[in-house]
Amino acid sequence: MAFAREIEVARKAAEEAAKLALKYQAAGIRPDTKPDDSPVTIADRESERLISSRLEEAFPEDGILGEEGAQKQSRSGRRWIIDPIDGTRDFVRGNFLWSVLIGLEQDAEVVAGVVHLPMLQQTCWASRGDGAFCNNVRLSMSGIADPSKAVLSVNSLNRIRDMPFSLGLIDWASQFWAYRCLGGTPDAMMVAAGQVDVWIEPKVAAWDLAAVQVILEEAGAVFFDFSGARTIYGGSAVACTPGLEQEVRAFLDRK
Repeated sequence: MAFAREIEVARKAAEEAAKLALKYQAAGIRPDTKPDDSPVTIADRESERLISSRLEEAFPEDGILGEEGAQKQSRSGRRWIIDPIDGTRDFVRGNFLWSVLIGLEQDAEVVAGVVHLPMLQQTCWASRGDGAFCNNVRLSMSGIADPSKAVLSVNSLNRIRDMPFSLGLIDWASQFWAYRCLGGTPDAMMVAAGQVDVWIEPKVAAWDLAAVQVILEEAGAVFFDFSGARTIYGGSAVACTPGLEQEVRAFLDRK
């Protein structure tokens, strides 16, 4: 595996950060509100500091970009992109859907990533050309190409109202076999595992997607944003089976 050491360091850092976050959670935490109205806690900040420290120690020439402000210029052409607690709303409410995300970008391409879902006891990872795995089991998305046999996940319905396709969403979704949504990264990992076939995320940042993108693509998914571009910087995200790609693109192009 080309990025075996990077994956190992990131996995250990993610697991250590999750344990730290849980200690803060057990002690009782109150969230602050960031300018974008999203919550943040001391657990987010301290977990990001821990992850950044572990990565800098192992890879001192690499850059760092973290949701909670960690930033370091790269001297190697590589950059680690971190979300210390993806799903802080879930974390502060005590439910099991939050995760730790660590992705490695090289020459504007995410080449490796780790998604740690501590409350689900799942750790997923991937590197380019080496496949995607969850708890050492290889991930492979489904081959479903018929919406009537497919499972759809559309996240953040409260952020879709003003989007061009919003008025047709319920009618379009009604053709699918089932609708399931856990709220973000867990849905994306279900796509990678072949349990969900389409995932649509209307508002998202690069640190939410870096680790997720490489895992999805190495599991066989097609990944793009609402403009149709394959990027983690477009502010939105879609992942689906290759057989459903044209169906999804046509729906998102509706005016």
